[in-house]
Amino acid sequence: MRILSWNVNGVRAVEKKGFLQWLHTESPDMLCLQETKADPGQLSKELLNPVDNAGAPYFTYWASAKKKGYSGTAIFSRIEPLATQTLGLSEFDDEGRVLQADYPDFSLICAYFPNAQERGARLPYKLAFCAAMLKHCNALVEQGRHIVLCGDYNIAHEYIDLARPAENEGNSGFLPEERAWMDVWLASGYIDVFRHFHPDEAGHYSWWTYRAGARERNVGWRIDYHCVDKDFLPRVEKSVIRSDVFGSDHCPVEIHLNPSIGLVSGRNSSKSQ
Repeated sequence: MRILSWNVNGVRAVEKKGFLQWLHTESPDMLCLQETKADPGQLSKELLNPVDNAGAPYFTYWASAKKKGYSGTAIFSRIEPLATQTLGLSEFDDEGRVLQADYPDFSLICAYFPNAQERGARLPYKLAFCAAMLKHCNALVEQGRHIVLCGDYNIAHEYIDLARPAENEGNSGFLPEERAWMDVWLASGYIDVFRHFHPDEAGHYSWWTYRAGARERNVGWRIDYHCVDKDFLPRVEKSVIRSDVFGSDHCPVEIHLNPSIGLVSGRNSSKSQ
């Protein structure tokens, strides 16, 4: 099972760059999109009803911002989920920040974390979002659910996660408060899957500014993640950053799951054993 996540920086823009052909060729089991910048009424029937490379339809779900052309998330799934939902908090749902699809074995959460913006102008809003996301994921795990939280976190956690850390001290996405939340998140029992499989490998990035040929020179940031609860980690076989895929200032990130591996089912079950 393959789960991809991609900040497309405008789904209508990336459609013009071959997105549907790419989707058809790749045919992931689930695809999470961030920064879709559209609501379903603005989209082509091909985007709303895509098919995989076997001609089977994807189920598509959309969470749009009230502000036109802004933010937004989507999930494309070859498997119909049991249910879908947003975060349930209007301050974040009004920007289409979160879309969740529940499957029998786990909940897939597609999230577009806010940008703290220049001089941390939106840092309080971002930290409130981060706190709400941690609370939400903790509640799911306490209920015995497993979670896969993927998307654009807009945070480079450690020095290894960006090409020029010293030059970006104090910049949005590498602020001490943002990085400290990542510390808390990971200490709460969640695993940064890519870093788990590639603990000491530098030079792996998922976002590059459009300026000064940054992508060609690989002067980037790793700000797109898949994180899972620790008890779900045995299910994950590999994690890949798809820097070969163009069309956005981000590239997709990908994990592979082995559905046949058994799991411990959540904290409540662990406490009762």
